Amino acid sequence: MADGLSVFLVEDEALIRMMIADMVAELGHHVVAEADNVRDASAFAMTAQYDFAILDINLKGLYVDPVADLIERRGKPFLFATGYGPELLPSLLRRRPILRKPISIDQLKAMIDSLFPEATTQAPH
Repeated sequence: MADGLSVFLVEDEALIRMMIADMVAELGHHVVAEADNVRDASAFAMTAQYDFAILDINLKGLYVDPVADLIERRGKPFLFATGYGPELLPSLLRRRPILRKPISIDQLKAMIDSLFPEATTQAPH
């Protein structure tokens, strides 16, 4: 994929969201939609055009699983980026990939490569 993958990023902490967006860009992909709460994320989950999503589990005290359900209904892959463990997720979502915060660019690259083996992710500089 010459232009990289398009990413829907859901994270309620602005600095962490910017850091992840920077890593996504450094890996040759681009964030096409961002949300910091369940309401906005739910709207984007159904309408935005993206290849996959990165979801924080806890958004301002609300769990992201309704958003994950919407993304799953569209058949889009997603992963969780969180400081929490999978035990906070509904059992059907526990099988999804989880990146533990703090996230490194190498971990993010490995996760994207596992979701999209055909996509060429740039090596971090």
